[in-house]
Amino acid sequence: MRNDFADLARRLLHESGYSMKAAARATNYDPAFLSRVLNGKQRPSLALAKALDDLLGTGGALVDTLLDPDDDSRASRSAENPSRLDAGTVDALAGILAAYRRLDDTAQPKSIIPATLAQMKEVTRMLKGARGPHRDRLAGVASEFVQFGGWMLAQDRQDALAVRLLNDAVELADEIGNGTLAAQALNFKGYLARQQGRPEGVARWYAAAAFTPGAHPAQRLGDMLQAAAGLAELGERDNALRLVENAERLTDTAAALPPPETAYWLTPEFNRLNMGLANLGLARYADAADHIGAGLAGLPNELRDAPWTWEHRDALKRALAAR
Repeated sequence: MRNDFADLARRLLHESGYSMKAAARATNYDPAFLSRVLNGKQRPSLALAKALDDLLGTGGALVDTLLDPDDDSRASRSAENPSRLDAGTVDALAGILAAYRRLDDTAQPKSIIPATLAQMKEVTRMLKGARGPHRDRLAGVASEFVQFGGWMLAQDRQDALAVRLLNDAVELADEIGNGTLAAQALNFKGYLARQQGRPEGVARWYAAAAFTPGAHPAQRLGDMLQAAAGLAELGERDNALRLVENAERLTDTAAALPPPETAYWLTPEFNRLNMGLANLGLARYADAADHIGAGLAGLPNELRDAPWTWEHRDALKRALAAR
């Protein structure tokens, strides 16, 4: 099974301004050993991975991209012969994906994209030959990996490839009847439309996500609010207000449930950001500033400086300036 630790660590060190020698000094490792690891010539030790996590502030995510020897051997066998896929391999791949998603909360997308796409291709290749009782679970991991790849590319504004991957992710999710995954991929298409300045696309894709069968209530709530923002920008104020009212009716239901694992960030505090965007579109600037400010303050510490929060910080500035 492929291991992209070297590529990830090398890019993250560069992003943080560390040369090879500086990183070696900071972690108390021999520069020659670190060079071999970061050039993919030697497997990293767990201790080195932890040291780099501490240096980069990635909260253990780099460590979690590494498989232990047993899981690595099992995953390699499944990669060579996907028809003999086992549960342990699916668990291992899901764990790697979770680690990549945590890296997205601390690092620039461009540092993570190459490894993400390489792992995504490996998983989707495995899915093509997979058979047996664990195939559907692997399809779920594949859909989420493809979706995550699309999200990363959308943040980096590689728009055409992002759209293609997000469409593929929806198809994979539909194949196994997973509404939360399908809704999240559609949500990311709405995000991309917003970056492109296309309110029609914002309204369309967030509304499609909100009304996807099987979507989680927290997804429906956030997607209705973001669709409302798009409608408001198009001048369809009445329709936007109706969507906001429908979203508000879901607030208690969504808050009573844990967020879906595929959208772990969808807490009540996070959805205040979406309420803020809706109010900003409706020119309710004071309310927008209150919601966005509270939403940002309510994020966990590890998410507060995530690159994806910059959009909300810019929205807060616009709301404060206009109120």
